[in-house]
Amino acid sequence: MKSIPAHLPETLYHIASMSNEAMSLFLNSAQHQIVKKGDYLLSEGQRCHAIWFIETGACRAFYNNPPKETNTSFYFENTFFTNLNSLRNNVSSDYNIQAMEAAVLWRWHKEELSRLYELSPEIVAFGRQWLEHLVIAQEKHTSWLKKNTPEERYQSILTHHPELVQRVSITHLSSYLGISRETLSRIRRRIQ
Repeated sequence: MKSIPAHLPETLYHIASMSNEAMSLFLNSAQHQIVKKGDYLLSEGQRCHAIWFIETGACRAFYNNPPKETNTSFYFENTFFTNLNSLRNNVSSDYNIQAMEAAVLWRWHKEELSRLYELSPEIVAFGRQWLEHLVIAQEKHTSWLKKNTPEERYQSILTHHPELVQRVSITHLSSYLGISRETLSRIRRRIQ
């Protein structure tokens, strides 16, 4: 077996339980990928052909809306991510996925996932559970943006996701919160 990080099986079990056989099948099909800070895993206009798991490092998803970027997600260690619409529907991505830090990733190609789904109902169950997890997370994020004030959103990040404040630039964080950099600076001064 490959030198798989200990947190990968733990994360898989957290999403959906698998037998040792299904787990080995899934893990052995992963490809190791090392990316540098600033590398793109997916660019707007490309089709997504993989899902990734972050062993170390961080990535972000963002829309390019000149003259600015709009960050929609940040991915840190022990997280699976992809562009689900592009992957599932074989359409061009309307956003980018980029490494914010040098990262060690594990990647499963779309064709390999299809093969695994044919071989194992447990891996199919994992895919379904992960899809539900992604949809729920997106719904929560959309609701969070709509029902909370900018200050409440920032306070929520401080309480529930302090890694965002520690590892994400103020420019990226402000666009994620849906406010200007200046507004975020004022909120930070008031709260601290």
